[in-house]
Amino acid sequence: MAGDKQYSIWINGELKPEAQAQVSVFDSGFVLGDGVWEGVRVVGGRPAFLDAHIRRLAEGARALLLAEVPNADELRRAVAEVIEANKLVDDAHLRIMLTRGVRREPYQDPALAGSGPTLVIIPGHHPVTEQALTHPQKLFTVHVRRGAPDVQDPKLNSHSKLNCILACIQGNLAGADEALMLDPDGFVATCNSTHFFIVRDGTVMTSDGRYCLGGITRGHVISLCRDLGIECREKPFSLTEAYSADEAFTTGTLSGLRPVGEIDARTIGSGARGPVTERLQRAYADLLAGER
Repeated sequence: MAGDKQYSIWINGELKPEAQAQVSVFDSGFVLGDGVWEGVRVVGGRPAFLDAHIRRLAEGARALLLAEVPNADELRRAVAEVIEANKLVDDAHLRIMLTRGVRREPYQDPALAGSGPTLVIIPGHHPVTEQALTHPQKLFTVHVRRGAPDVQDPKLNSHSKLNCILACIQGNLAGADEALMLDPDGFVATCNSTHFFIVRDGTVMTSDGRYCLGGITRGHVISLCRDLGIECREKPFSLTEAYSADEAFTTGTLSGLRPVGEIDARTIGSGARGPVTERLQRAYADLLAGER
């Protein structure tokens, strides 16, 4: 809720006033974090890169063997209704959440969920200010690692985000804006809620992607680098390489690209937004404007 505004929230085919938007205490998402979700940015009254988000949601639903999942057209219609009902234009976002549905008992066995899936779409406002785009963030490297796929596949955008929450807590306590997380081998993986890039000698670098979500904004930035003739490497790199980088930035659905000026009390480059970051921000803004 933003200020006094009351949103209309989509729950299983119905738009309900925020005060009346409820799901069962036996819902799989509440009981066990059994579900997948997507965050979608709204620009010009339209959901940006919606097809990519729907594909990633469907991929997660297939991995979890969720039954009776709404198809892409149904999801597009639901999203359009939520945007229209809430008169969303810019500086807005949607959280699309899909769970296994209501369980008969609060236990793990998926067979206990007999109601079909629960689909919730929550709208909100998330202003992207000039301050956010220009003011460098502080990152702190936490002890919580990104896990291997045989533990909890980081490609699955599930409701089970406890490792990222623990990382966020440690980052907050250290006075950082985001937590920087390492992979099982000690290389830089990603942040707790965004993806991480560095720039060294004009070359953009990010992790090889094995231990992070398949980020949609991350993918766009990698493509933009190639379109702009900026070398971009997806490879493992260490904290030492990050500390000595000329620039660093994060990427995410809600804020696009944001500069990083400090990691673990080390100043990155000049400590200010760098020229490569600024160039990519402009290119991404153009790409986003094409979604209007």
